Amino acid sequence: MSGQQVLVYCNCVCRRIRIVRVQLRATVWSAGLSGVLLLAITVSAGIGPVNIAPMTVTYVLLGAIDSLIGLGVTVTEIPSSVQQTIVLSVRLPRIILAALVGFALASAGTVMQGFFRNPMADPSIIGVSSGAAVGAVATIVIPLQIPFGLELQAAAFTTAIITAFSVYVIATRGGRTPTSTLLLAGVAVQAFLGAVISFLLLYSGESIQRVVYWLMGNLGGTTWGDVRVAAVVVPPVFVLLVAYAQDLNVLLLGERDAHALGINVTRTKRILLAAASIVTAAAVAVTGVIGFVGLIVPHAMRLVVGPDHRILLPTSALAGASFLVITDTLARSGTTAIPVGIITAALGAPFFLYLLRTNEVTQL
Repeated sequence: MSGQQVLVYCNCVCRRIRIVRVQLRATVWSAGLSGVLLLAITVSAGIGPVNIAPMTVTYVLLGAIDSLIGLGVTVTEIPSSVQQTIVLSVRLPRIILAALVGFALASAGTVMQGFFRNPMADPSIIGVSSGAAVGAVATIVIPLQIPFGLELQAAAFTTAIITAFSVYVIATRGGRTPTSTLLLAGVAVQAFLGAVISFLLLYSGESIQRVVYWLMGNLGGTTWGDVRVAAVVVPPVFVLLVAYAQDLNVLLLGERDAHALGINVTRTKRILLAAASIVTAAAVAVTGVIGFVGLIVPHAMRLVVGPDHRILLPTSALAGASFLVITDTLARSGTTAIPVGIITAALGAPFFLYLLRTNEVTQL
């Protein structure tokens, strides 16, 4: 074997070792955060006007899973029918939806921060949330009828996607879409849509309370139907985002260097932007506008696990799911439930100010 062949072989081995190390780190972090998420779900399902012990909640969940897929699990305590109804029909849909929405917003925020190479970016930076708000508010103010009772979700999702597409078209010139132009187009479109929302509020009449609750981000009244809507969209699109995690790493070097390394920059940017917009639209459509999850969680996880999106993307998504489950538990644990968006803003804003004061917010 010649010296050149030995060098090529050593390079291949080193590359394989680096890949295995990245996969191992991602697996370890994901396993740990998955455990945190399961613990948060179990504890949250027991908190409410009627408190249920975590072990009883575990028995309820194991019984439900056993009835679905036949695990053959034997429990030492059989929960009462009331406890099963409270956990499975009242609390669990809301908790699972909170996990899915937090998962979606954090993953979209991670992609947007990498896409724009700016830690201040969040999932709504190109107007997706504002677009969804226009569709939702219009549906509430001007009642529409769609089969299966999904008129609000369908309208919000559709207008969100139309908004993202419009911003992309506005920012594209000569086949190129500079991120700076895309950012400015998003700001302009958000301002216009804000005016549309304000106009609709003038004619909301008795429905203004429902509109305000939706705009503040609210998980109250969640059903398994809402969970299915989010579950159909979020996991498949997340798999696509993970597949492009390494390409997103390369884009951080700059478009010219990414192109030199063999990345189809235009196609990759389109796919990443479309996928992040879709998961954001799906999340906002079912819960309303919940702020700071897609901004704070990815940034905090970047400080912990580093900038490699192959690790950062799954860990941020799981951390976002846990974060929203916990904050929603706080939102509904008082005598009167409040919109979860208030809690995320109350926790997220001071944390972000702390990062600014400690100089932890830096350009990617």
